[in-house]
Amino acid sequence: SDLPGRITAQVSQNVYDNATGHRLLIPQGAKLFGRYDSKVSFGQSRVLVIWTDIIFPNGSTLQVGGMAGTDAEGYGGFNDKVNNHYLKTFGSAVLLAIIGTGIDMALPESSTLATQDTASDAARPNVSAKFRRAASDAVSCVAERTINKNLDVQPTLEIRPGYKFNVLVDQDIIFPGAYRD
Repeated sequence: SDLPGRITAQVSQNVYDNATGHRLLIPQGAKLFGRYDSKVSFGQSRVLVIWTDIIFPNGSTLQVGGMAGTDAEGYGGFNDKVNNHYLKTFGSAVLLAIIGTGIDMALPESSTLATQDTASDAARPNVSAKFRRAASDAVSCVAERTINKNLDVQPTLEIRPGYKFNVLVDQDIIFPGAYRD
C-alpha cells in the first residue's frame, strides 16, 4: 500500500443469479481487476480496494463500475498484515538520544577556556570549543530533520496472495445472459 496501484483476483466459486439460483453469471476462474488506495494514516489497518472489471474465461469483459472489496465479515476494505515501521520510528528516537548524548559529552563545561597570561586572553573563546559547538549544532539539525521524517512514515498494509474476500454489489449489474463458454 505504499503506492496506489492495480490489483487482480480470481473468482474462487461459481456465482449464480439471485432469482432462481440456477443461472451461472460468473464462473469460477473469472478474473477481477481493480485498484487499491495508498492513502494510509497512522493506526489504519485496512486498505481500500475498488473492483472495476470482470474478465471471463471465454475472454469477454464486464465493467462493474467501482464496487468495494470487503473482508469475509463484510467490513469495508481488506485487513491482513500491517507494518507500522516501529523499528524505524523508535530507532530514530534512540538515535537522536545517542547523538544528543554524544554532542553533550563532546562539548566542554564552559565554552571559554581562560589562560593565566592576561585578562584579554581569558575573555577570548577557545577556537576548538567554537568548532565543536558549530559541528554539534549542524549534526543536531540534520539528525532532527531526519528523525522527524521517520516519525511521519505511514504504515504499510500488505494483502497476501490467497486472501479471501467479497465484492459488495451496491448497484445493479446487467448481464447479457447466463455465462456460456
